[in-house]
Amino acid sequence: MSRRAVVIGAGLAGMLAAAALSAVADEVVVLDRDELPDGPEHRKGLPQGRHAHLLMAGGLAAMEDLVPGVSMRKHLLAAGAQEIALASGMVALTSEGWFRRWRHPGPQMLTCTRALLDWAIRGAVLAHTGVEIRRAQALELTGSWQRVTGVRVSTAAGEEELAADFVVDASGRGSRAVKWLAALGVSDVQEKTVDAGLVNATRLYRTPEGAERFPLTIVQANPYLGRPGRSGMVLPIEGGRWMVSLAGTRGGGEPPSDPDAFLRYTLDLPDPIVGRLISGAEPLTDVHVSRSTSNHRRYLEKTRHWPERLVVIGDALATFNPAYGQGMSVAALGAQVLSRELRRAGLAGPGLARRVQRGAARSVEAAWTMAVSQDVWFPGTRGGSPGVADRLVTAYTRRMIRTATGSYSAASAVWDVTSLTTGPTRLLRPSTVLATLSGPPLPAAVGAPLTEEERGILRELDRTDH
Repeated sequence: MSRRAVVIGAGLAGMLAAAALSAVADEVVVLDRDELPDGPEHRKGLPQGRHAHLLMAGGLAAMEDLVPGVSMRKHLLAAGAQEIALASGMVALTSEGWFRRWRHPGPQMLTCTRALLDWAIRGAVLAHTGVEIRRAQALELTGSWQRVTGVRVSTAAGEEELAADFVVDASGRGSRAVKWLAALGVSDVQEKTVDAGLVNATRLYRTPEGAERFPLTIVQANPYLGRPGRSGMVLPIEGGRWMVSLAGTRGGGEPPSDPDAFLRYTLDLPDPIVGRLISGAEPLTDVHVSRSTSNHRRYLEKTRHWPERLVVIGDALATFNPAYGQGMSVAALGAQVLSRELRRAGLAGPGLARRVQRGAARSVEAAWTMAVSQDVWFPGTRGGSPGVADRLVTAYTRRMIRTATGSYSAASAVWDVTSLTTGPTRLLRPSTVLATLSGPPLPAAVGAPLTEEERGILRELDRTDH
């Protein structure tokens, strides 16, 4: 008898889940309400799609296991993604000072537009599996609190019930999973939202001639000053372009949509380097603004009962403030958990869905803690405020970041955790704790750690009075 799996959502999480299911199902159908573009073009179903996206090393490693016969790293690089070494290819001003740049090897990350990433991953999955995409709107789940049996969908031809041996909800921030579960009898889902009121504003520029190898540049928000956070970055992406993405929290930190005000905002950041770079660069687009940025988590792993044959992953499970660049990697790690359990137990393995939900929650927990532990410090944040435990963790974390500005050992630990290649316990290893308590062996960097060639590029581009 043919075994069918249905995935709701054809974004990154959905396509990776479909790839995992293709190893054990005879038929995998992906449903999406949008008409998907034929190329790397933005689609309206991704409100954050025009803004900066970072694919961390942990997420990329998970992807490498999911699509048969494809190295996703090589595939994405061939499509135009840029590879950035965190140790040497990034210039970053943190709340505790500038990170130094090191020649030692360290984690890598990929940068590109979200449109390119989704298009490249979708193409790889469709080319190397039997996955099929259908344009349809998922209306509800069928079955009971004990087992999901399919999805009721709306198509151009009307409504129908699509029977399935396994269902994955990867429908993103707008997922109706909680409502669907309640209709099945699972009504004890806990949810939490922590919202700093972050606004993103992004504009694309042509990479200036001679600046093709200029490092990724980021001025991070400082949550500990008691005022709204403001940040900005210059991100190299495909097509010889820079993506310049600004972010600020409610209460006066929000970046503007007006082009002139956009530039002024960059120059008023804690360091004006982003503004100095783009003041001499050619803009290619208008400024795009988005406010879909809150941290929201559904604690599905904690429900008393969980139906067999149903898994929820990606943004449908948890969303994070995009400033921390972890959402895509968490989605990939969730798909990797699904793949591992499917290969071990097959589609019909008893308790499989519950194990996947709990496994996916572990990756969510690490990213959630990193995002929320900073967002709660911004004034005006809704849904959370720092408690005693937060203050203790923050004191240690700030000391570690300060140490990391002049210690490769401490910086390496920070990169490993933020890259999701290891869990937060990496920060509590004896060697890391010792380095943190000892403080940075090198003095704080005065200004951005640029090479002489890079300083020359910055001076040449600078059209400001700074």
